[in-house]
Amino acid sequence: WHDSPYSRCLLGSGGVSVIVADACDSGPMSGTMSPMPSAAQWLAFVATSFVIVAIPGPSQLFIMGRAFAGGRRAALLSVLGNAAGVYVQVVAVAVGLGALIAASSTAYSIIRVVGGLYLVWLGISAIRERRALREALSAGQLLPTSTRSSFGQAVLVGLTNPKVLVAFAALLPPFVNPSGIYWVQMMALGLVFVVIAILGDGLVAVAASQAREWFVTDPRRAERMSVAGGTILAGLGCFVVFTARR
Repeated sequence: WHDSPYSRCLLGSGGVSVIVADACDSGPMSGTMSPMPSAAQWLAFVATSFVIVAIPGPSQLFIMGRAFAGGRRAALLSVLGNAAGVYVQVVAVAVGLGALIAASSTAYSIIRVVGGLYLVWLGISAIRERRALREALSAGQLLPTSTRSSFGQAVLVGLTNPKVLVAFAALLPPFVNPSGIYWVQMMALGLVFVVIAILGDGLVAVAASQAREWFVTDPRRAERMSVAGGTILAGLGCFVVFTARR
């Protein structure tokens, strides 16, 4: 990351040397149009992205928790919201903010704790609503799911995961064409990754919500499923809060 043209431009903004100045002149904010990543780089990046998305992680646990607690609609909205929040972080990495946050222990820790506590709150909320869900199902109804609420909550979860910044700062630069416009390529690569993540997380959301459908045929099982979903979210939040910086 620090060897990228943009990083050298940031570090050399004071005119430390001729090499740094050249990096700034040809860096991501220059107006010269240059090539995007080569076909080989794109293929390698797409393959790498599929492998990363296929590995179970916090994102999948979050989607499963939302599916168990709120059903398919809430889960799919969470997939889109989480992806939107993650892409905002891609933009931050592309313009250099990601490296600054990742380098600051204080900023990183604040974002991590806020994000973790928010997940804990979502989990506790799901557990607290279990009886309302049971009563609604006993009456032949379903609890309404707010589109804005489900999407907005997931956006915030995506935004407050600082490990995404570190991951993208390490993942994206190796696939950037050195002669290209750095920030444009970073945003394009990030967009492709997010689309692949939506497909992968979407499959998790559908599978988890289908499993939930069997449980909600019985109000008691639905109540247990809501508790399970809330426990997953709260447990994930605790892990995020107490996990080490790396």
